[in-house]
Order: sequence, then structure tokens, then C-alpha cells
Amino acid sequence: MSKKQDETYREYRDRVVDPISGSFCGAKWYNATVWLNNGTTASCHHPPAHKIIDVDAGETFEDLKKNPSMIHNTTYKKLVRKQMLIGERPKECEYCWKIEDLGPEKVSDRVFKSVIYSDEELEECRDVYAETEDVDLKTLEIAFDANCNFACSYCNASFSTTWQKDIRQNGAYQNLHSDGARAFQQDGGWTKQFRKNESNPYTDAFWDWWPKLSQSLQQLRITGGEAAMSPDYWKLCDWWKENGQDLDMKFAVNSNMGHKGKTMEKFIETSHYFKDFIVYSSCEAVGKQAEYIRDGLEWDYWKHATDRLLQEGNVKEFHVMMTINSLCLYSITDFMDYCNLLKRKYGHMFGVYSVNILRFPSFQSPGTLPEHLRHERADHIEKWLNENRDSGIMHDMEIDGVDRLIDYLRSVEEPHRYTSSIESRHKDFKSFYKQYDERREKDFKYAFPELAEWYDSLPYEESIPITQLYDGDSSKQTIERRELEKRAESDEWKNQKSNPGSREYVEKKYNIMDLSVMEIDELRKIYKQVSVEHLNADWEKSDLIEEILREQEK
Repeated sequence: MSKKQDETYREYRDRVVDPISGSFCGAKWYNATVWLNNGTTASCHHPPAHKIIDVDAGETFEDLKKNPSMIHNTTYKKLVRKQMLIGERPKECEYCWKIEDLGPEKVSDRVFKSVIYSDEELEECRDVYAETEDVDLKTLEIAFDANCNFACSYCNASFSTTWQKDIRQNGAYQNLHSDGARAFQQDGGWTKQFRKNESNPYTDAFWDWWPKLSQSLQQLRITGGEAAMSPDYWKLCDWWKENGQDLDMKFAVNSNMGHKGKTMEKFIETSHYFKDFIVYSSCEAVGKQAEYIRDGLEWDYWKHATDRLLQEGNVKEFHVMMTINSLCLYSITDFMDYCNLLKRKYGHMFGVYSVNILRFPSFQSPGTLPEHLRHERADHIEKWLNENRDSGIMHDMEIDGVDRLIDYLRSVEEPHRYTSSIESRHKDFKSFYKQYDERREKDFKYAFPELAEWYDSLPYEESIPITQLYDGDSSKQTIERRELEKRAESDEWKNQKSNPGSREYVEKKYNIMDLSVMEIDELRKIYKQVSVEHLNADWEKSDLIEEILREQEK
């Protein structure tokens, strides 16, 4: 981390991030989430996923085979990098812009996504890679499949097999019309693009890239679904036991901590295969409210499993990702108290929580609550923060995250630019949770008595039944992608639009005459482009030329 010890995140942003560009984010170069099962990727969890292979633009699996780094370095992502470098705000990153527009002192996630890299690494995004070069990742999150034993209210069948089971048994959720509604009217079939015994070219690309990628990665993180339900997760653990002992890389896993019996025992046992084993779990409420929001969770068992893992496993850090929705606000401070208790019990890096405000589906976002309830909750959370801010137990990132949530509750009503009307969201709120109760054998008013009066006041209308499921592939919504491609063409961006291996790609090759007339700083930049090996600061110009030529021959 490159933030100075006594530096605030705002001061860090002003010193390091914004001088590159007022819209710059290191995650667009060095971080990715890749869903190998369905062939999509994103630079973090805020923008919508997009297709790795753009079939409409003529890309094929052959391109991926020749250049496996395409699972990260997509042509679309390179166009967004260009926007960032010239100071434009990419539309897909609006989560951060909404936070920053609350005031110049507000720090968005683009800062937290950048601060984990060194100042030099961030400057190389502009000076070495720009928008034309492929970049080897430093932090990667991958999902092998959607296997999951939970069916959280804000999730859907694209990411959970338990959600898929609900839709296939009970059909689409009815009477939903606001944005994001179709997520509950599809069965996740689009994510299963390859038969059980059929080779998955995206997974093949990951393993083909792995020998080089393993030298640049600082952290590999496995997600799902529930990672522990994926056979590929255990395959990776076995590989690490035999081959990964010398890797200077953190290994992290997203787990709902709901696995029991032999699976839990194996989860604890395999944690000892790694030098740095980090667990990310998810929760944002306590007791019956947590169990309602995250269907499948047993609150007492979740706490028991967490204690057992931290006592018996070889865990270096334990993080909790809070998804701030309209229902968690009535026990969120109790949950943060629990996390702070974990810190006191196990150490400062156990129970670290992040504040992630839900935007999709918008009818479940905090902004769907009426203004008086949002403001009352903001006051309650602010009082809690004032009592805990100086306790010495909270991280700066946690304090900033809770501060942002308070401002968000008071100021933001529409979570994203395609948000439906508040009337439509209110109707969908009532329709969804009425059906959710029936399908999951739950009781909204029992779990959330604080919202019962408002819930009863919401209108409920039945519409024409949906008998045919929709295609749930949200990455097909390529309006922004096509807009950006047209913009790049009209403005004549000097952008390498194709990846290595594709038909249009022109490989950069340097000969000794080209290199000999360059300054040493330029040679260092070129070396970093062609090699994953460490750059020796003592190399003379002749050494650099020799090394560049050698790397090009590999």
C-alpha cells in the first residue's frame, strides 16, 4: 500500500491518483473479476460484466487461445482505460461518481481500489501500458461456476444454483416491472454454456495464462457461487499444495461460511496449504434479519463456523463484505459491533468490513425507502459512528465507508441512471417480498417489524402472468460498448483495438537499431512491457537492450 502513514485517503487521492487523471482507477489495469463459467469479466464489482469475446466485432475462441490474457484485456476494457487517461468519467463507473458528487471531500472506491498498488505501478498504467498494451493482473477474482447453497434476496439465478432451483420449481417472479426485475424472471441457463464433459475455453485460457500470471499476481481470489462447492476450487487447493509453496502470492476465497460436516473440515484443513490464506464472507445484519436477507444462512451457525475457522485454520485475514440494501439498516450497527468484537478477539485484520451499497435491483436499494426512514437510519448510524470512530478498533477504510453510507442515505434516491420511478420500485418491493415469503417460508413483517406499517401501505397489483422465462444474460446490453467504439473511431483514438493473436493485431517488435537511439527511461518502460521479470535498477543501457531482445525471442 502506497498511502503514507499519516495521510488521509483524500490526501492520498490528491497526491497520487488524481494527478494521473481525475477519473483514473488502478483497478481497470490491475484488477479483474472473471466468470469463467459464462465468459464475462469486469474490473471490479461495481460495473456490469461484459463479454470477454465480442462476437459482433469478429472475435473468436481462436483469438482467446492465442492470447489467454484476453480474459482480462478485452477490447472494451481498453477503450474504458482510454477514457480514464484523458480524464473522462466512464459511464460504467457511476457508482464512484455518485459518491464523489456528494462533495469534493468524499472518497470513492476508485481510491480504495488503487491504494493497494504502489505509486510506481499506478504511474505505469499511464506511462507504460496506457490503453494499448496488455497488462498482467496483480489482483484477480475468478468464479469457476455458480454452485451455491444460499439464495440471497438480492442475488439471482445467474450466480446461485439454489436460486436456479427456485425459478425452475416455482417459475418467474410475477408483477415486477422496474429495472432489474428480469433478474428474477430467468433461470440462469445462459451461464451453462458448456456441457459437463466439454472443455471450457475460458477455463483453458486461465490455465494457459497461469504460468505467466502466477509471477505477477499479488492476490488470487476465488468466488462463486460458493467457492467451496466448486470442484475446481479443491483442484486448485491440491495444485497449490504440490506446486505453490514458493509463490509470493496471497490466496483468498469468498465463502458464505454455511458449509458443514466434512466440507467444513476440509476447508479448515486446506487453509494450511497456503502461506497467506484470506477469507472474505458476506453479511450485513444479525439474527432473523440476516437469515431473511440471506436465505440459507443460520446466524448462530455462521458465528460458530467463523470462530472455528479462525481458531483451527491458518487464516491471516478475515473480511466481511456488507451489501447495503433496504432491509439491513435496522441491525447493521449490531453487525458492525460483532465485527469489531472479532477484531478484539482475534486481531485487527479479523472482522474487517467493507460498505458496498446495492444498486441492482433498484427496488431493493436503500434509496427505495421513504425519505423519513432513510434519514432516521442515517441519524442512527451517525450516532453509532460518533461513538466508535475514535475507539482505535476501526480501520480508516471502514470509517470512510460508514461516512459515505450516511451521506448516501441522506442524499441519493436513485442508485443508477436507469433507475425506475419510485412508484414502480415501491410496487415491486411489495410484489417481490410477498412472493419471496411464500417461496421461502418467511415472514417479512416478523423479520422487520420496523418496516411493517410502511410495507402494508404499499400498493399491490397483479399483472398479466409471465409464463416464459427471459434470457438472463445482462452482458448482452452492449449500448455503452457500442457507443464507446463509435467514439473511439470518430476521434481516431490510437488504440490497439485487437488483442494479440487476433487477425488485426500488429505485434510490436524492436530491433537493436530502434533500441540504441532510445533514452534509458524509455528502455525501462519497454522492458516492463515485454517481461514479467524484475527490472534491475542497476542495469546500464546496453544491459537493457540485451534483455529486451532476449525477452522478445521467448
